[in-house]
Amino acid sequence: MRYLKRIADEQLSLKLDAFGGALITGPKGCGKTTTAKQKAKSVVEFQNEDERENYLLIANTHPSDLLKGAKPRLFDEWQDAPKIWGAIRKDIDDTGDVGLYILTGSSSRDVETPHTGTLRISKMKMYPMSLYESGESNGRVSLRALFDSPEAFETCESDLTIDEIKFAICRGGWPASLKGRTEAAKLAIARDLFSQTCDVDISKIDNTKRNPLWARTILRSYARNLCTLSETKTILADVTANFEMSKPTYYDYVSGFEKLMIIEDIGAWRPSIRSKTSIRSNNKRNFIDPSIAAAALNVSPEYFSRDYKTLGFLFESLCIRDLKVYSSANNGVISYYHDRLNLEADAVLHLEDGRYALIEIKLGQSEIDVGARHLLEIERLIIENNKNESQVPLRLPDLKMVITGTKYGYVRPDGVYVVPIGCLKD
Repeated sequence: MRYLKRIADEQLSLKLDAFGGALITGPKGCGKTTTAKQKAKSVVEFQNEDERENYLLIANTHPSDLLKGAKPRLFDEWQDAPKIWGAIRKDIDDTGDVGLYILTGSSSRDVETPHTGTLRISKMKMYPMSLYESGESNGRVSLRALFDSPEAFETCESDLTIDEIKFAICRGGWPASLKGRTEAAKLAIARDLFSQTCDVDISKIDNTKRNPLWARTILRSYARNLCTLSETKTILADVTANFEMSKPTYYDYVSGFEKLMIIEDIGAWRPSIRSKTSIRSNNKRNFIDPSIAAAALNVSPEYFSRDYKTLGFLFESLCIRDLKVYSSANNGVISYYHDRLNLEADAVLHLEDGRYALIEIKLGQSEIDVGARHLLEIERLIIENNKNESQVPLRLPDLKMVITGTKYGYVRPDGVYVVPIGCLKD
């Protein structure tokens, strides 16, 4: 199967131009090794059973011998031989060169190293594939271009149907799922990842035995509260409806899922446009990919024909995943805004240069007006705030956008951009 270009390719090139080594992190199955191999000129795979015993022997006795080879040299599943980290760090110090090493490893194993890789080995995070990377978004609207030249955008048309969006949500952005021979086979990857996470990885992450049933129940409850501001006590009450679980035990499982990069909550944006007590600060519950929620709920694409409310939450999760991928080259940070008067922006995207976008995510056409009104009201509040704040006025949003599951994109008379997720790219 040919390599599908990833937005992370550009990030990896930048890391190798600036640092001696790059460490690619990300959830299991997101394509870290395949992406790393596109840049590497030599590879050491510790999971290769033909060479594994020999590699580990060298790594434990004289790890610098494994560094010999064409650069950049990739060490896949480096956590199996943690001494290699120190050897790489020393070689980078000794040579002073950049672009020497790439490291990838499973998120299912947490390894402490005696030395950090600060200023030597730079981390970068990979996500599952966006719709543009999987070839499902036609990419007619560039997020970067919307920030740089918003006046150049006029209209666009998505090729994605609502049924295809449902399928993409349940299948997820896992590269292996694209190889499936049938639709059922493509859907099986996310389900298997969910099972593996609960049955094996949640215990393997730190070699602490955990209950697979409890793990499944927690993720199922998380999925029921996807993209909401549900408090811990709400989720814990849902979990303990089936069996007793203490709050420390719950937090232990959630911490494990975070280390596995399965759970990835969204923090709040708290500008001073309302009283601090009125702006909500709870994390918004989310997974790294919406397919995990679909697998936890044990639902298929067909299920959503009778439950559009749940589909809306999973669609929001899909869009947030893609926004993170598309903005990664500019170190984008995603948060949300929600106050006690129910004024909200589903996503607030901040770029490293200070520009930001207020974004609402609406599956259907009928919700676009409400989403646009929310964004315009937040902007109005910022303007009002700035009239009384001469010292440090808040920057006005550089972009106001409603992302939809609809067919057509356009600019509204009020200046809000309506963009189908099936047209968006980096």
